Amino acid sequence: QVQLVESGGGLVQAGGSLRLSCAGSGSIFSINVMDWYRQAPGKQRELVARINSGGITTYADSVKGRFTISRDNAKNAMYLQMNSLKPEDTAVYYCHAIVRKDSDYGPSYSYWGQGTQVTVSS
Repeated sequence: QVQLVESGGGLVQAGGSLRLSCAGSGSIFSINVMDWYRQAPGKQRELVARINSGGITTYADSVKGRFTISRDNAKNAMYLQMNSLKPEDTAVYYCHAIVRKDSDYGPSYSYWGQGTQVTVSS
């Protein structure tokens, strides 16, 4: 089985910073795409940032210039550095990954972490 575990959430004042981490463990041969999603109360889950195995990144317009996604392939880990946080960034942040368990030619599986709460006070 594969597990993704997020950490680093918390309460911060507007303008502050947080760094989220996502650690993958279990039957992982390789990870293609890794993403951070977030879901605020009463809203749909939305993509925040994505990074592929080659390090190519994409960001939601709302976080461009403030958030930076990175990964450590050797550790099956991903990070999200969040700067200049705003109250509207308040949400549960989820780690997501597309994982190959056996080889680079085998099937891919989608996994989610349990989420970590980020609260930004005004």
